[in-house]
Amino acid sequence: MDLARLAREHGTPLYVYDRDDLRRAHSDLRSALPDPSRIYFSVKANPHPHVASVLAEAGCHAEIASAGEVGAALAAGFPADRVLMTGPGKSPEDLRKAFGNGVRRFSVDSPTDLARIGAHAARAGVEADCLLRVNADEPVPGMGLSMTGTASVFGADASWVLARPELFRRSGAAVVRGLHLYMGTNIEDGEVLFRQFETSLRLAGLVGSALGVPLAELDLGGGFGMPYARSGERPDFTGLRPRLEKVLDHAVPGWQAGDPLVSFESGRYLAGGCGRLVNRVLDVKESKGRTFVVLDSGINHLGGMSGLRRIPRIVPDLLPVEHRGGEVADCTVAGPLCTPLDTWCQGVTLPELRPGDLVAVPNVGAYGLTAGLLAFLGHPAPKELVLDAGSVVSLSEVAINRDFSDT
Repeated sequence: MDLARLAREHGTPLYVYDRDDLRRAHSDLRSALPDPSRIYFSVKANPHPHVASVLAEAGCHAEIASAGEVGAALAAGFPADRVLMTGPGKSPEDLRKAFGNGVRRFSVDSPTDLARIGAHAARAGVEADCLLRVNADEPVPGMGLSMTGTASVFGADASWVLARPELFRRSGAAVVRGLHLYMGTNIEDGEVLFRQFETSLRLAGLVGSALGVPLAELDLGGGFGMPYARSGERPDFTGLRPRLEKVLDHAVPGWQAGDPLVSFESGRYLAGGCGRLVNRVLDVKESKGRTFVVLDSGINHLGGMSGLRRIPRIVPDLLPVEHRGGEVADCTVAGPLCTPLDTWCQGVTLPELRPGDLVAVPNVGAYGLTAGLLAFLGHPAPKELVLDAGSVVSLSEVAINRDFSDT
């Protein structure tokens, strides 16, 4: 793709998403997973409707975690019966929006969560199908970011469920019909992924026996890693499939007939490679022996959440759109915000850059703009451009507006 031309025509900062890459990523992941199995797309990774719609068309279901994501999933073309709402703190507004739009499937994290969903389901005159999220008692070594196995807001401790299974079977119109066993995220090592899923299946056997109810679905989570804001290809996980199918044959003999359905989740693996962020260099200057490269984009547009340790610390690759040669060592990459915290990385070696040059950050189709700090200091959002077969199919810009309707 001609990033220089797109930047000239549409300005910078500019997110560029490639729908063809999304299709390839889905095909890669589908090939790496047991057949049959379901894939959920984690909408939080990239809720852009022209990004998420590719995955809806490919047959993915949607995993959401807020009232806003209900609308994002439906706008992308996911039918309500292919939407699963997760999250440890579902507010009444979240549930009203979900039930009001036909969502009936939820992951539950506690008896309180189950009861709240049951009460909303009863008011709506429907029954809610729930997956009980279980926090394993031991973590799996090697995870990029552990979600369970330690003290966690996510899920109910396995020991709690095993000791008091009656608290977790149903509440009112909310009925537990499956398990949710998401243990870690951003794992690029196929062996670690396999051990995670193997551990989840052993745990599912124990918890399922304790609950004593038929399980219609085992959501084994995800954690499929992907280079973030740096060059690199999607990891090859094709070796997972035969190993997982063998374990599934032993642990849940009916899985090939969908009894239970086995499912997985992914955000960054599916969407990460589709996106680039094109920036313009605003300034290059020396300060006390160090070189500062100032871009027109910073933590407001990419990586703001890295300070919260919800995504890896960002050390992006800045790929020159038009490279003149040469390198500069000991550089700090800063954005335009009026705070010294607006720094992507320090002490890195960069291509020789000058004010006005264009650089692109690769692999930011997931946790790009949605992992920034868009409201901070009020800089406009970057435009988001979507390509399909090399042609522009969408150009948009997120806007934040203050609503005084309730005052």
